[in-house]
Amino acid sequence: MGEFPSPVPPPRTRGKPRTPAAPLLTPVCAGLLALGCLVCVLWSGPVQRPVALAFGALVALGELTRRTGAEAREAAPLGAAGALAYALLGDVAGQPTQHGVAQTVTVVLAASLLGSVPYVARGSGPVLDHLVRRVLTVAFAAVCFQPLFNRGVFQDWSGSAYALLLIAVLALTTLCDAVLAAAPAHARTGWPFGPLLREELRGMVGITSAVCATGAVMALAVSVAGLWALPVFSVPLLLAQLSYRRYAAVRATYRQTIASLARATEIAGYTPAGHARRVAALGVAVGRDLGLSGAELTVLEYAALMHDIGQLSLVDPVPAGATAGLPVTEQRRIALLGGAVVRQTGVDAAVAVVVERQADPCREQPVAARIVRVVNAYEEKARDAGPGGVLTALEELRLATAGDYAPEVVEALARVLARGSLTGPAAG
Repeated sequence: MGEFPSPVPPPRTRGKPRTPAAPLLTPVCAGLLALGCLVCVLWSGPVQRPVALAFGALVALGELTRRTGAEAREAAPLGAAGALAYALLGDVAGQPTQHGVAQTVTVVLAASLLGSVPYVARGSGPVLDHLVRRVLTVAFAAVCFQPLFNRGVFQDWSGSAYALLLIAVLALTTLCDAVLAAAPAHARTGWPFGPLLREELRGMVGITSAVCATGAVMALAVSVAGLWALPVFSVPLLLAQLSYRRYAAVRATYRQTIASLARATEIAGYTPAGHARRVAALGVAVGRDLGLSGAELTVLEYAALMHDIGQLSLVDPVPAGATAGLPVTEQRRIALLGGAVVRQTGVDAAVAVVVERQADPCREQPVAARIVRVVNAYEEKARDAGPGGVLTALEELRLATAGDYAPEVVEALARVLARGSLTGPAAG
């Protein structure tokens, strides 16, 4: 499934809260759509109730077994597959269906709400965002398929042609879901929309592809074999979800190990408490502003966490760990020692390269190393400059863009800080 979004949060906004249109527009649209579908179903009455109950139970089961956590790109894969299968269902055991778009949305929403009750009671997970995207994506898939199928447009389609039709609808639905995820994030954070959309699409290569494939196979199997096909094709996705949970747990442990190694300089008194964490958080935000992908952001985050680890080789600690003011030769020596330490820990070699090259001339550095160098210097300068340290540090960095710091990174840092109301680094 591609790289995960970085678990390090962006700098906290302390200024006037924003109320962007996109995050408010999507819940309102989903609510109006769900209300309209519910009124239609209540007015005309539900049809083919056993089929609706079977798919509703599958969606509810998928919601009950959902994953939680910030890294869960598709929280309930079984529920998503069942919802898509119901939206793309044309026949049941050779008999045509009549449930249509309104009943599809109503059944999926009711089942999703039922399966979300335990999570709402525990207060775990962004349930509203999850339901909004589920309603809109399922409605999109149903609108693309159900009206045309009920009019007999696909009556002569069979075999591979019909399967390709379902795949095409699912591809459009996936694009719709990615836009629904990227647009509110762009409005809320100000990060470029293009990279956010690309990151969403990259992340959908793994588990989302499995969800779409399972939904299509379920719809095809039920059309031939009836509702007995649902439990048969649910088992592989449940097993894949279990394996994915273990994989996510391994990744979480891996990151915790890196974060623990990064704290070694703080525990030894070489750097201020929280310095590496602040550089990593701000560095990831700058990387997103510059359009870095998920894999690049992961390398950037790990390198930012471990960028000062070379200071452990120093006999006399640098005051406050401020390496930005050291001679270039000393900075490079510390960076090379840090890269050697990173390589011995077994971390990705790309992380070691970034740590090693953070003191090189900016034109020769990879983008991640440029970001670490700028953000580290900003954090040190702003920390020591007092109340007006943010603007003073930015001005110093801009004046040094001729040779020491990459100008595009400094300007990206300024944009990130502006969106965060120009807040300085926290003390400790």
